Amino acid sequence: MSKSSSIIIPIICGPTGSGKTAIALELAGKFPVEIVSADSRQVFRNLDIGTAKPTKEEQESVPFHLIDIIDPGEKYTAFKFIEDAEKAISDILSRNKLPVLVGGTGLYLKALTVGILKIENENSEIRTELEKELAEKGSEQMYRQLCEIDAPEAEKFHPHNKVRILRALEIYRLTGRPKSELVKSSDYKKSSYNFKHYCLLPDRDKLYKKIEERVEKMISGGLLAEIKNLAAKNFIEPLRRMNVIGYGELIKYQDGVLSLEEALAMIKQNSRRYAKRQFTWFKNQLEGEFFVDSKSLIAQFNSDYANFEQ
Repeated sequence: MSKSSSIIIPIICGPTGSGKTAIALELAGKFPVEIVSADSRQVFRNLDIGTAKPTKEEQESVPFHLIDIIDPGEKYTAFKFIEDAEKAISDILSRNKLPVLVGGTGLYLKALTVGILKIENENSEIRTELEKELAEKGSEQMYRQLCEIDAPEAEKFHPHNKVRILRALEIYRLTGRPKSELVKSSDYKKSSYNFKHYCLLPDRDKLYKKIEERVEKMISGGLLAEIKNLAAKNFIEPLRRMNVIGYGELIKYQDGVLSLEEALAMIKQNSRRYAKRQFTWFKNQLEGEFFVDSKSLIAQFNSDYANFEQ
């Protein structure tokens, strides 16, 4: 397989706790892999245990990119992720290594592979108004409205695709310009590379059990001490606003709002709900291959990249 810009870049994705990083580390034992993180939480410095960030030893064994790049509270967008990921991929390929994207942040992955518009001023009121209209008028009437505003975009999907109808109408109301016009401008960005998704969707019951075990392991591994360290660095207020699973609940425990038992139960519940949303997103939004276990995913990866030179 040629190591050029035309190579198909693999993406190992799936819900939280499914074992994505472990798979990538195993593949690094056979291929000259460098990992590009596609995790919206691991970009933050000092958020290590609660985000299941690769350990120091793991980072020393395999190069990781796009982790620990901003402080809690700083803004990081999907648009910026595309820029950073492209730079990392180019750098890795230039050294004759194989870049492997690893993560479960669907927004980042979709932005990278499908493209995204850079819209500076999002407006929740417009979204709420559109959702109300959709409930009252139905998707077909909203679709007809979109056809009048942006026929080229409307032709790309079914009249019952509520998500894309609302987003296209939202873009028009935010910018005053149809999406089909904006994607031709500098406000639209998409990676120049080709990608293939290897999506791990294990049995849900087993995944939920693994998630709960991981939460217990995070606590025993020092998550509370990590939060105290974050407090010492004045990151608690930004963390409150970010409401990252694992941190927000334990901050409430330290504030006396929740008992430790209640906080742990809430972390497990919120993690399960997040995994469920990821399951739904990957099934409905992703084009790629799906695997129920790491063994089958690794076997397919080995087959696809067998000719990649060491």
